[in-house]
Amino acid sequence: MTQKELTERNVGQNLDDIMCMDPRGYGVCRILYVGARAYAGEPVSVKFAKELQNAVNEGGVVYIITGFVLPPHRHAETDGIIGATLFARALAVGLGARPVLIVPEECVDAAFKIAPAVGLHAYGTIEEAVKYPYSMGVLQFPRDMDKADARADEILAMARPAAILATEAAAANYLGVYHNALGVDVTDMEAKTDVLFKAAQKAGIPTFAIGDLGNEIGMGAIAGHIEMWIPRASKNLKEQCILADTAADTILTATVSDWGMNAVIAALAFLKGNLDILHSDEMQKDAIVAASRAGMVNMYGDLNPAIDGFDVDLNVTILHMMRRLIEYALKLRETCKPWFDIILKEQSYLGTVPL
Repeated sequence: MTQKELTERNVGQNLDDIMCMDPRGYGVCRILYVGARAYAGEPVSVKFAKELQNAVNEGGVVYIITGFVLPPHRHAETDGIIGATLFARALAVGLGARPVLIVPEECVDAAFKIAPAVGLHAYGTIEEAVKYPYSMGVLQFPRDMDKADARADEILAMARPAAILATEAAAANYLGVYHNALGVDVTDMEAKTDVLFKAAQKAGIPTFAIGDLGNEIGMGAIAGHIEMWIPRASKNLKEQCILADTAADTILTATVSDWGMNAVIAALAFLKGNLDILHSDEMQKDAIVAASRAGMVNMYGDLNPAIDGFDVDLNVTILHMMRRLIEYALKLRETCKPWFDIILKEQSYLGTVPL
């Protein structure tokens, strides 16, 4: 093992630990993580970022699916749209990619309003998003299943993406029913973006997914683990089963999907050696406030600036820890080289000590 490999593994594990911190104390995030970690075979955040780097070249289009509509107000939640827009920024700044958000009607206005808060121009066409730097596209996807296949074909014909990523986006179970976290049938509320995801997968496009429960697009990759441990995920429940019937190539689970998204962005910043890829604390705060002011709801249904019940301060704190972690890992690379040389000279412990 080299210094680069050891640092990469430990930085990745640190990011994973932060994104899976459990302020609620209900344990689901860590249960999910066990399955995601086993699926990845290494720290999930770094694995996710490495696979993205392999898939996406400069100028490549990346489709980002997000948007989970919640009852009773039938507004989309803040988790997902914020992380997706910040990720669009990271792709544009760090990889020179051309991000395009695919969202339900309820998220379109918010996407355009969050974009300036993260330094991006937003356009309603892929042509404009590809033409101009520091830009992202915003395309709407229907909730009507009868229109989903045609819209998926239309979007894939606009541009063949280098990758497609879904974060905090509703997915149907194996019987075609969509559920929220409480197991409520929300089929009539949700955009059928999993149809696009599956169409992209069938076309051989690399697929990525982030979730925090198991009812989100892509989480079927660890279906056996979710069905075993997560309430309401058993297929024996039939229509009431919340488990997503969509399996992504690469997945990540976290306490909050947006925390997972931040961990991926931080991992990209580390791998590229460029801290500017990771947004600032102030930008995180501005994005949360912009989403709230645009009508995106907190998990509990209120319009306070928050994500999944966690206020601005906690979300910024999570990001701040990730940012300082990457900052130190990058600046101490040469300073700490003599220590690594001593540690790595005798590698027998690597097989016995968990890393």
